[in-house]
Amino acid sequence: MSSQYTFQDLIAAGLLEIGDGYRAKNSELGGDGPIFLRAGHLTDAGFDLSGTERFRTELWTLVRGKLACPGDTVVTTKGNSTGRTGYVGDDLPTFVYSPHLSYWRSRRPDELLPAFLRYWARGPEFIEQLEGMKTSTDMAPYLSLTDQRRLRITLPSPSSQRTIASTLAAMDDKIELNRRMNRDIEALASGVFKSWFVDFDPVIAKRDGKTPVGVPADRVDFFPSHFEDSELGPIPRGWRIAPLDTVADFLNGLALQKYPPAGADVLPVIKIAELRAETSVGADRCSGVPQEYVIDDGDVVFSWSGSLMVDVWCGGRGALNQHLFKVTSTKFPKWYYLRWIEEHLPEFQAIAADKATTMGHIRRFHLSEAKVLVPPEPLLAAMTSVQEPLLDHVIHNRIESRTLGHLRDTLLGPLLSGEIIVKTAEKAVAEVV
Repeated sequence: MSSQYTFQDLIAAGLLEIGDGYRAKNSELGGDGPIFLRAGHLTDAGFDLSGTERFRTELWTLVRGKLACPGDTVVTTKGNSTGRTGYVGDDLPTFVYSPHLSYWRSRRPDELLPAFLRYWARGPEFIEQLEGMKTSTDMAPYLSLTDQRRLRITLPSPSSQRTIASTLAAMDDKIELNRRMNRDIEALASGVFKSWFVDFDPVIAKRDGKTPVGVPADRVDFFPSHFEDSELGPIPRGWRIAPLDTVADFLNGLALQKYPPAGADVLPVIKIAELRAETSVGADRCSGVPQEYVIDDGDVVFSWSGSLMVDVWCGGRGALNQHLFKVTSTKFPKWYYLRWIEEHLPEFQAIAADKATTMGHIRRFHLSEAKVLVPPEPLLAAMTSVQEPLLDHVIHNRIESRTLGHLRDTLLGPLLSGEIIVKTAEKAVAEVV
């Protein structure tokens, strides 16, 4: 049976602690101490610790009261991201909260499960209250500690909290497993590409009378054992040089504000923000877009302006906005042109960064100036037999994670409210996982 409490009730009963972050001075940062976690480091996908600063080591005692603890639920409290939440797992390094972050910490985990609080923060009961609180003034959205104490939470029994949280966590755990697996697969695929196309390890090994490492035995004979001179320096004998834009087609997107949503075939607009977030959730909508500008799972998308990046889109069917290339080829496999774009990406980013007076971008002639190496067809086919399954596995994992995330979000509210029982949810999860 469930009962409703305010956060203040739980605080008074010793079940809950809430707090905000530490207001750091610039002079306190720049050391090797704990990480200073700003609100911008909490994203929809979780914590992004890239670009974080650290406190000076001697300030440990000063910031100790604002240190994160495993099991904390974290919420942003100011600006357009107000109400974005995260969960501090055991695998995160030590960090200190900034002032625009609040934490909710269970003081008695056997009665108020941290994992249940984690999912409650993403459920409709909190979201509905949040909308009223953060728009209660004419100023920027803000969720004060006073507002947080007034939050009402419906708590089932500890055993029900546990089963609800474990059911939802099963999906998040699989999503995280897929993410880690993909990180390792991508590192392997990129490493093999660099070994073959940049460092020429198999060719060097054969030239020196050694057996190439990392090349399947039945594919060793496809690699040459000698080099020849070229405009790029020594390259494997029999290979040729080609401009990047001759091995793949780069289709620029449309100004999709000219295609307002109407009728049945309405698609999300895929902009740079969606490419970076790997999802079309919350995207603008359009319709009537020519078919060649529609992207789907597995398509390579390259942003040539703003935040230059390349990725394999796995966010479902959508329409390609301007400043994005849809990259395809009828001559070469997907892994091949994807890895070559990745190889040239730092160079493209440097070109864009030099455009101080305009939004950073590259132009089409930069694609022509970027050179790639083309091995003979039998060797390319042998390489594809190694690289293609790796890329296919990454795509499969990302699509599975998207499906699990949608299922988790669909089950979240009904589970928390008791509209569906855990066994029903577990069956739905089992069918996907």
